[in-house]
Amino acid sequence: MLVPGVRVRAATPDDMPVIRAMVRRERLDPTQLHWRHFCVAEDVQTGTCVACGQLRPFWRAQELGSLVVEPSWRGRGVGRAMVRHLAARATKPLFLECGASLVPFYAQCGFKPIAPWRVPFPLNIKFLLSSLVVRLLGGRLAIMALANGSSERE
Repeated sequence: MLVPGVRVRAATPDDMPVIRAMVRRERLDPTQLHWRHFCVAEDVQTGTCVACGQLRPFWRAQELGSLVVEPSWRGRGVGRAMVRHLAARATKPLFLECGASLVPFYAQCGFKPIAPWRVPFPLNIKFLLSSLVVRLLGGRLAIMALANGSSERE
């Protein structure tokens, strides 16, 4: 148990309706939602899903994505616990894209901002397209890598 009262486990097909609803509610990318890539955090008393996140596989990297914590569970360490849990399972260099306002949160979790050209292909193409769309809508995205040395190209 990473946070008192919360258990993190691999997602099952039965979790997908809740995961989809959480991702859509937060207006995150609703594509590439495959249950095999997700972990969920659930309230041990009720079995209710309180957070989700995934490791999307790419050729030479993985993307931490679709991280959502239910509003009533925010501020209790569940998001950090999910990031740690997912990062511990990464088998390739780990990257993410997030709104600029989330950079401090992910920095506390061991990620650091990097230039888009430092991300391996084809993940760099995905990040570039996302950044363009968000800019057109008036926002800003940050691209980050897990700062353990394995996420940076030499």
